[in-house]
Amino acid sequence: MPGGGAMTELVIQGALSGLLIGGVYGLIALGLNLVFGTMRVVNFAQGTLLMVAMFMSYWLTAKTGLHPYLTPLLTLPALFGLGYLIQLWLVSPLLAREKAREPMSVLLMTLGLSLVLENSALMAFSADYKTVQVGQTNAVWFIGDYIISIARFWGLLAMASTVALLWAFLTRTDLGRAIRAVGQDRQVARLLGIDDRVIYNFAFGISTAIMGIAAAALLPFYYTHPAVGTTFLLKAFVIVVLGGLGSMPGAALGGLAVGVIEGVVGIFTEAAMAQIVLFAVFVTMLFFRPAGLLGVERK
Repeated sequence: MPGGGAMTELVIQGALSGLLIGGVYGLIALGLNLVFGTMRVVNFAQGTLLMVAMFMSYWLTAKTGLHPYLTPLLTLPALFGLGYLIQLWLVSPLLAREKAREPMSVLLMTLGLSLVLENSALMAFSADYKTVQVGQTNAVWFIGDYIISIARFWGLLAMASTVALLWAFLTRTDLGRAIRAVGQDRQVARLLGIDDRVIYNFAFGISTAIMGIAAAALLPFYYTHPAVGTTFLLKAFVIVVLGGLGSMPGAALGGLAVGVIEGVVGIFTEAAMAQIVLFAVFVTMLFFRPAGLLGVERK
């Protein structure tokens, strides 16, 4: 066993590494939380939409030589349109038919959509792992005795920038305020002349577009695969509960917390045990603070 000083350094290194990957976790949870906060709908297809975004970024990089960090310039509009149409064509009819705040049919539909997209990708692209190599892939910074992955640092920076831009959009624009109003009280928003159906379309589209940013951040250091979204979706649910349902800063904080837990626990035990500890924290949070760290209890 290493001495006390060496062990402290290992823990700090694990926390730093976890903090960096936590930025990408927070990005994915941010999209999931936006849909839930606005529509009260759990989108089981969020992870698969991340997979779609990763394949889009991968093929743009592989076929055109475009750097992964520049692919959102092309993927964000396409992903926004995809999310908008999913909401318009698949989700809205179910919401209108059931007239429930949280219809079970929407949850099942997004789960079915996830299976369709994942298996379609499997047939189209095979089960092979696909990776790209760019300058940031293996590059690191040394800060004293600690190692900072440049690719993961850019992921953390992308998350912080996205949270700031999204918060500014939600608080300083008419459309953003309308999204918040519908999320707080749909009926009152209708009385104020807000068409909640159109707002839902935009919220779902923005949520899907955020996956384009997450995909670009992941691509330099993570593989692309038809089932890649499943792993991140499970973490995103944990993050949403930890940070607070419907809270954008909570998604960022929850992502960082999950990354740090994984990084530190992974030093002392196997990766599987780190996941057990993570889900134990998840269950504990459900018992003692179901609204999450920054969430608000809903009546």
